[in-house]
Amino acid sequence: MSKKTATHSATVCLAVTPSDSTDLTYSTCRAIYVGGDGNISIVDGAGTTVVFTGVTAGSILPVQTARINATGTTATSIIALY
Repeated sequence: MSKKTATHSATVCLAVTPSDSTDLTYSTCRAIYVGGDGNISIVDGAGTTVVFTGVTAGSILPVQTARINATGTTATSIIALY
């Protein structure tokens, strides 16, 4: 049985296709796994676009977001952790 707390690990992991207009499948994820080096452009909870530059392969970004933008995202093999 999965726990739903602020500190629980991900229970669903889905590959992401960055988009400038479409939100993630299950809305806000709890973190992002980055499989290939590059930049990640997200829309944060306040609706502001934020670009994380130079993210290395194998990183997990502990940020909640509902969208990963295509514009500004160069990283590959991105997985949303819910």
